[in-house]
Amino acid sequence: MDKNRLFWGSRRGMLELDLILLPFIENVYPTLSPEDQVLYCKLLEEQDQDMFGWFLKHRDPEDPELLRIVQIVRDNTGMQA
Repeated sequence: MDKNRLFWGSRRGMLELDLILLPFIENVYPTLSPEDQVLYCKLLEEQDQDMFGWFLKHRDPEDPELLRIVQIVRDNTGMQA
């Protein structure tokens, strides 16, 4: 996905998600492996409420691939607490 589409895909309907995802795509996404970049794009297909719950550790995604990218986001955006 090109950078503009990635940026707009990361803009969500919730400010809280924007505050997590936009710095992530600027600072971390370029350093991800190609496989993890694909997982991030897969993550963007999920519902905002699901992502919000995952990032706040209220629950984890059932899909192990999504869990991997959610954990990477948590580890790199101050969401690991």
